[in-house]
Formats: sequence, C-alpha cells, structure tokens
Amino acid sequence: MEAPNPRVTMDDPTEPSDRVRAFGNQLVDVHLWLRDQLDQLRDDVDAFLDDPGPDPASQPSRPSRDLPNVRNLRDLRAHCLTFCSALTRHHTGEDTGPFPVLAAEVPELRPVIDELVRDHRLVTDALRRVEEVLDSLGRMPEHDEARRRRVRGELDTLAALLETHFSYEERRLVSALNDLGALSPDGSRPDFLLTAAELDS
Repeated sequence: MEAPNPRVTMDDPTEPSDRVRAFGNQLVDVHLWLRDQLDQLRDDVDAFLDDPGPDPASQPSRPSRDLPNVRNLRDLRAHCLTFCSALTRHHTGEDTGPFPVLAAEVPELRPVIDELVRDHRLVTDALRRVEEVLDSLGRMPEHDEARRRRVRGELDTLAALLETHFSYEERRLVSALNDLGALSPDGSRPDFLLTAAELDS
C-alpha cells in the first residue's frame, strides 16, 4: 500500500474546518499503512526463517557481507527499524498532540485516552522484544526451532496487540478527531499522521 501524501489534506479547502475534518479518516489511513508494513515485515521474516541461506562459516572464500542470507538479514533489520520508528513516532505524536487536546475538549474521552496511552507502553515493550529477536537471527543456529517459534510468536503478539489497539482507537476517536480542528502552525499534517516515507521527504 502506498503511503498517504503528507502535504495533501483536502482538495481546495474553503474554510479552516474543511482542512481538518478528515483528521480521523487520515488516522485510519495511517493505521492501514502500518498494518501493511507489519504484514510485509512478517512475510519477510517468514521467508528468511524458511530459507536462511548458507551459513557464512561454511563459505570461507567469500566475504560474509556478500552472502545472500547476510544481505537479507541486513535488509530485514532495516525494514524492522523503519517500521518500529514509524510506529513509535506515530504513538509519540498522539501522546503529545491530539490526546491532550481531546482530553481537555472532550472530558468523557479521558478514560479512552488513558487506555490508549497504556496500550502505547505495551506496544513499546512488544517492539523492543521484536527488535531483540530479529537481532538474534544472525546468531541463531540454522535448526533452532524454539528460537524461530519465538521470533514468529513475538511478531504474532505485536500484530494482535496492534489490531486490537487500532480498532479500538478508530472506533472511539475517529469522529472526535474529525471534529478536532487543529492543524500545525504551518498548515502541515501533525506527526501522528505521518508515515516513515513521509518523514524522509
């Protein structure tokens, strides 16, 4: 899925409220992009675990950086880092941007926001565990099934946690975000609505 364009909010806005009406809908778009990125990461991990390639130690005549499994592992770690950074930035942006504003303007949403902030901490812990197990792949014996199950298990846990979190947030906050009416001072989209590709642009 292509990342949403960070510089486009609404076509030809005629009033300030037109430019922010879709904040909640944009949040759903970012969640869809993050889901897609996690699905791709899981596919990449599965492909690597199913065929890690030759052990670098068995190929002494070739530099290890030139072996397919080493390149694939490097790409896998880079993909993980990109995804984890985008998700962390999204949640940090929510915690410091719209959540305090919503809590002040719509007090009945405070318990929802408190729960979502707690979820963010759980996601941070899950991301740390995913990064740790992916980092261990290069040191993993080719037939270490227990550790391979742990890698897949941590990704499954993260996926389940995110799906529950995203669905709850969308169900409870999209309408309120669409009514929020707050842009960054320069008119750009706030951090919590940006994807990794947009952050680099």
